[in-house]
Amino acid sequence: MSAREFDVVVLGATGFTGELVVEYLANTYGVDGDLRWAIAGRNETKLEAVRKRYLDAGRAAQLPLIVADNGDAGSIAALVERTRVVCTTVGPYARHGTPVVAACAEAGTHYCDLTGEVQWMAKVIPAYSEAAQASGARIVHTCGFDSVPSDMGTWYLQQLMHERHGVYARQVKGRVAASRGAASGGTIASILHMLEEAGQDPNVRKQVANPYALYPAGTPRGKDGADQRTAVFDPDFNQWTSPFIMAAINTRVVRRSNALLGFPWGEDFRYDESTLNTSRAQAVGVSVASGVGMLALALGPTRRLAQRFLPSPGEGPDKAQREAGFYELRFLGIDPDDRSHDTRVSVRGDL
Repeated sequence: MSAREFDVVVLGATGFTGELVVEYLANTYGVDGDLRWAIAGRNETKLEAVRKRYLDAGRAAQLPLIVADNGDAGSIAALVERTRVVCTTVGPYARHGTPVVAACAEAGTHYCDLTGEVQWMAKVIPAYSEAAQASGARIVHTCGFDSVPSDMGTWYLQQLMHERHGVYARQVKGRVAASRGAASGGTIASILHMLEEAGQDPNVRKQVANPYALYPAGTPRGKDGADQRTAVFDPDFNQWTSPFIMAAINTRVVRRSNALLGFPWGEDFRYDESTLNTSRAQAVGVSVASGVGMLALALGPTRRLAQRFLPSPGEGPDKAQREAGFYELRFLGIDPDDRSHDTRVSVRGDL
């Protein structure tokens, strides 16, 4: 693989999130450094515009463009053969992602995405794991806010707890202490597509609701149940909590990580997420509002009405909103045998 033309290809470079990735790579690595990268998408004219937007005239021509369409298996196969890693921002992934995963798994090309679509991951992981293992490809999903902070925050807490006390937490609580940010049109489109699929297919509904939907086949399930749906007082944080919309994704990913690592935290490891609130009234209000909102989006007529007012794919928060965005997550690791071993970690970052 070291002989391949590129280290990284950004697929979907003309979309809202794709452009942010291009901007980051251009500012961080340029086009004449150690990282060999290229941008890819369906429209060469739009790719050219993106290239000129983030690189000056003298350097723009040095960034290679690749025309490829997720709906054209041949063009995707040709793309993945040229690079060591594909970073794709083309969503909804349930609609556009499978051909890229399949091609990467076959070619031994590493893959990363930003999906939060549990129902899709539950399909492609078992479908392409064997091919990926045979070829050496590493297929890595959920590389954004869902679910890197939750996954890495839990892992770091466990390492710290083991270093200090020689034990791992059998239960970890993840709490959103504060956040500010806005979703892109692509993220919203993925959520709406998942809800549409769930409304049409009872098997999808079961996958979305399954707390162990991403567990490797044949591994023993733990004791976690459904995600929090109502206001609950948490004595460990001495605060009222409300549901966190991303818990339906993040909790599955954290549980899967424990399984893939060989259950170092125990087969009975438990993980849950919710949002911290300042009062019971706030927690109840947030719980009711989120429940009503999700119900409205799950129903076809109200979902179509909401789409008129929500950002469309290609749209998203402006630069000022992005720069003001942040999150703070707090994690508590619990040792049921000795609560003096309990460990807390706080994670703060840009959103």
